Amino acid sequence: MPSVDLDQPWDLGGGTTGPSGPQGVEVRCEGVVHLYRTFAGHDVVALRGIDLTIGAGERVAFLGPSGCGKSTLLTLLGGIQRPSAGRIFLGDEEISRLGERRLARVRARLVSTMLQGATRNLLPYATARQNIGFARLGGGGGDRDDLPRPTELLEIVGLADQRDQAVSTMSGGQRQRLALACAVATGPRLLLADEPTSALGHADREAVVALLHRIGTDFGTTVVVVTHQAEVAATFSRTITMKGGRIGAEGRSGSEYAVVGEEGLLHLPTQLVELWPAGTLVRIEQTDDERLTISREQSATTPEQP
Repeated sequence: MPSVDLDQPWDLGGGTTGPSGPQGVEVRCEGVVHLYRTFAGHDVVALRGIDLTIGAGERVAFLGPSGCGKSTLLTLLGGIQRPSAGRIFLGDEEISRLGERRLARVRARLVSTMLQGATRNLLPYATARQNIGFARLGGGGGDRDDLPRPTELLEIVGLADQRDQAVSTMSGGQRQRLALACAVATGPRLLLADEPTSALGHADREAVVALLHRIGTDFGTTVVVVTHQAEVAATFSRTITMKGGRIGAEGRSGSEYAVVGEEGLLHLPTQLVELWPAGTLVRIEQTDDERLTISREQSATTPEQP
């Protein structure tokens, strides 16, 4: 794999470096609910009242098993789908209520979404350089001179030698790095990436993760990543764990916090769920303004817990 120099600042087309280029945008969800209908005609609740704020320029990883709602939430944040209920804001724009034409313009100006699987983001018959050119035209950045040129982006992601190579002949790691280059080619203020490291080897995975962080550092872009890989999520200073369509926990700077949901709903950490299964009676008492104590009911058949 060609080397990727991750220590040098990105050279934008106008000759500037660092966050003088695209800046991140704040993301806010208020009571977001989403339902979808199965082929059998049943309604399934994918998201259950999501309240969330992601600061401009923040880098966040959503972690959780398949079916927990994290990919659905990503498509809502990108305006690809609309929520069944609730409100979603990108900066001052409430994208959940915009008309189709206005929403398309906002998406082109603010958001770039990497779908799961590199080939879904690329034209397999086109070269690497052509893919970046097409991405820029599709994202409305064709006439902007403040963006890095295709050759510069390819050098940044370590694909300078593959610039005229067709995507269909590239390795999985090369395709994923090219998909990332295409995603930032339009200078988005919000980058959404769904499982960007799935099916990659260790070296390619590390390169893609490092590039994602570099985008946030050098461009100031807000970066939101969906992953099921704990080792990928651990590289982010903020992680959000999804459980059953809700935000169950947040990790910040190495500490994990349970999140109090609507009507006081609280997900227990996994290790406690195994010890205190559904139906367990617990007593919750406030000891001071910042501490609660939780104890389970004791009975003749329930051994006392420490």
